[in-house]
Amino acid sequence: MLTQSLRILLVNNIKMAKNKTTETEVNVIEFINSYVDKETKKAESFQLIELMSEWSGFEPRMWGPTIIGFGSYHYKYASGREGDAPLIGFSPRKAAFSLYVYSPIEEHKHFLDELGKFKMGKACIYVNKLADINLETLEKMAKATIEYLNEHHECACRN
Repeated sequence: MLTQSLRILLVNNIKMAKNKTTETEVNVIEFINSYVDKETKKAESFQLIELMSEWSGFEPRMWGPTIIGFGSYHYKYASGREGDAPLIGFSPRKAAFSLYVYSPIEEHKHFLDELGKFKMGKACIYVNKLADINLETLEKMAKATIEYLNEHHECACRN
């Protein structure tokens, strides 16, 4: 049987579990060149880096093993869990790009109607190739998300 103090210690350690998606020192270019095997996906990855750098004003950084993020913000949930995450980003997964550019609030839902061909995930938008989507809409989504995060979180986008 666990003692009360051991039980509290275990619960606190579970609550304070380290976030797996943290900023790393891995070189973004080296990651793309070693991880992405198709030349078209590599080219589109470099295109996304250029676009997201321009839209966010931040250079790309690796977050976790496969996410390329731009800027950062600090979040804190009601549960007490907190951490940092990129403002916007993407991952050049084998099957599709995972785009982290969307805040699921009512005012932003209209962007989805204008985006093009995609699948919605829990925390990201899956896109097979950039030609399937409207890049102007993607830009609007990314900028609206940065604005939303700036208003609602501690954000590196505040100057």
